[in-house]
Amino acid sequence: MEGVVRKLQAVIGIPFSILGRPDIVIEFVVDTGFSGELLLPKEAVEILGLPYQIDVMSTLADGVSRRVALHKATISWNGELLDVGVLATGNRPLLGTALLADHRLEIEFDEDSIVHVY
Repeated sequence: MEGVVRKLQAVIGIPFSILGRPDIVIEFVVDTGFSGELLLPKEAVEILGLPYQIDVMSTLADGVSRRVALHKATISWNGELLDVGVLATGNRPLLGTALLADHRLEIEFDEDSIVHVY
């Protein structure tokens, strides 16, 4: 997987595989402080029609724990289809460390530098 550094943020485009529709690529900011897989604003989850799984307790960046809806998505990750959990909250797409587990993340923080996930 490859992405790019924009405004000192590592951004990676992740294709969502949705039955009966062409893949939809969404750009996610890599957030090493987020231990989940993916986070999308509620509105994006609704537009994509991601199936609801369960409410989970999540501690967000403000330090407050709250119930958040967990949805299921199928994405293309390093050339393979992968089922992942998507938390429906916040105001921007985030890629967390659970998705990066067992991978190598390489970032050079220069504008427009390539971000690599091996």
